[in-house]
Amino acid sequence: MPRERLTPDALVSAAADLADEIGFDHLTLSALAKRSGVRDASLYTHIGGLADLRERVAMLALGEWADALGEAIAGRSGHTALTAFADTYRTLAMGRPGRYAATRHPVPPDRLAASGDAARIIDVCYALLRGYDLSEPDATDAVRLLRSTLHGFSDLEATGGFTADHSLDTSWHRAVEALHHTLTHWSDI
Repeated sequence: MPRERLTPDALVSAAADLADEIGFDHLTLSALAKRSGVRDASLYTHIGGLADLRERVAMLALGEWADALGEAIAGRSGHTALTAFADTYRTLAMGRPGRYAATRHPVPPDRLAASGDAARIIDVCYALLRGYDLSEPDATDAVRLLRSTLHGFSDLEATGGFTADHSLDTSWHRAVEALHHTLTHWSDI
């Protein structure tokens, strides 16, 4: 990245790309400076330190996820919305692992509230569940089930936690079908 293009947004975007390559936990100011072709000290004009950088990458990732998940369910409901949401979730988790890890990075509540991106993700989840006619407190329980299922599967897949000689795609689709069945028959639980 040429020095004249060194801006906070450009640095955060470069850091997110770097995190996807080397892992969010391995993201450092030195690695970003090297990637950007500058000295470490040059970053401090734009970034308040490693904690600030990681929070900014987390906020960028949350915004990207909110956009992608919202687009996935737009105009869809029920099974088709769930499948689109789940497949988008998995694609993001596997294709952008550093950003995915960043979405779980703790960010101060005031910073989360100011951006609204975390709230948008929650809103997308609740919008998805409206297709299943769930109201509170069932909707909250269903959001937790949805997130834990998709996160658990994606995290295990990303870390090589599935070792059986069986198609991960088949298992994924069956998990989504199980979610659909559970959400459809929620009142029977």
